[in-house]
Amino acid sequence: MHSSSVDSSQRASGGYQAWVVGLLSLNFGILFFDRNALNFLMPFVQPDLHLSNTQVGMFSSALSLTWALSGLAVGRISDKLGSRKPVVVVATLAFCLCSFASGLASSFFMLLGARLLMGAAEGGVMPVSHSMIVSEVAPERRGMAMGVAQNLGSNLLGSGLAPLLLVPVAATYGWREGFYLAAAPGLITAVVIWFTLREPPAEVHDAAQPKVALSEAFRHRNVVLCAIISVLLVSYLVVCWAFMPLYLTKVRGFAPETMGWLMATLGLSAGIGSFVVPAISDAIGRRPVMIGFAFLGVILPLGGLYYTGSPWMLAAIFFLGWGLNGLFPMFMATIPSESVDPRLTATLTGVVMGTGEVLGGVLSPFLAGALADVYGLSAALWLMLALCILAGICALGLVESAPRVVARRTLAPA
Repeated sequence: MHSSSVDSSQRASGGYQAWVVGLLSLNFGILFFDRNALNFLMPFVQPDLHLSNTQVGMFSSALSLTWALSGLAVGRISDKLGSRKPVVVVATLAFCLCSFASGLASSFFMLLGARLLMGAAEGGVMPVSHSMIVSEVAPERRGMAMGVAQNLGSNLLGSGLAPLLLVPVAATYGWREGFYLAAAPGLITAVVIWFTLREPPAEVHDAAQPKVALSEAFRHRNVVLCAIISVLLVSYLVVCWAFMPLYLTKVRGFAPETMGWLMATLGLSAGIGSFVVPAISDAIGRRPVMIGFAFLGVILPLGGLYYTGSPWMLAAIFFLGWGLNGLFPMFMATIPSESVDPRLTATLTGVVMGTGEVLGGVLSPFLAGALADVYGLSAALWLMLALCILAGICALGLVESAPRVVARRTLAPA
């Protein structure tokens, strides 16, 4: 579609490509472990710091705001400077320090400040990581590679391991120790990234081709729809992370340990979906997968609201409903990068992710918390239901962009 690309002779071996994707996925997983730690520790933090549901929502809103602003700024700066590896390393070290600071907080405002700083540190990591993957990984494996980088580590560690590890630590030693534990691993991955990854090769393109402006990218329907879907599904995720642990313990009456492994089911689902969902879209197309999995998300809040049988069956409902998490790298990076000039990959990822975080991640948890204070915690689950239905409706308008599917359709008349 576009002549801008990385010369295939500059790409490293398949083994190195796999190492880049795996290491960046691990690093983003540790980042999400830090980001989600407060959500899983909230049943312990809320009574200790005497927090209202509105204040609980404000923590997610604050982190999402600075995450979004950071993603918008850092992705653009990285594209202009052509420097990516140092950005990822510095950001990784910074969010580890912010996790430690969260454990030191003794009031609502101290913890709020720590979350604001954490969002600023973390927001630029994924846009720049996606840019590195576009430069290093062969195009035919790009969808799955982006899915693994964004979703595998983040969900196995941030949604899967985090509740299983942090809840027992908080129950035994205290919630502050949970934050200290979350701070350590990123220091290791920062060092490994610095010493084992190269600065990716610069993209090469036809010198006669004019420079592409960001405003031109937003003339494409896919970019606009992906930004709207980002708002809706980021809202779905942050509302679930912020309020589902409280709903399961305070409304459904589950023990914190049971809540922990039910929430861990989401991490297992998204970890598998991180490569399965994008791989399916590589084969059959982005659009049908976006539509199907967005609507599938309705079963999670409905299960939480109405299913009263075995917790194991509830876990299965959670597992299936959370499959929409596999869509995130597709609408945040893959579809926009396939629809417009790939030189804008980091910038567009930052814009789409930033739009979702600002309009969805900032406003929705505050709204959900306010509704929960008035109508009860079940209001947050009804909000989740509406969000995924709207996302599915928006996905109906996407233009297919998967290279294999587009190529098949181009050759079909012949």
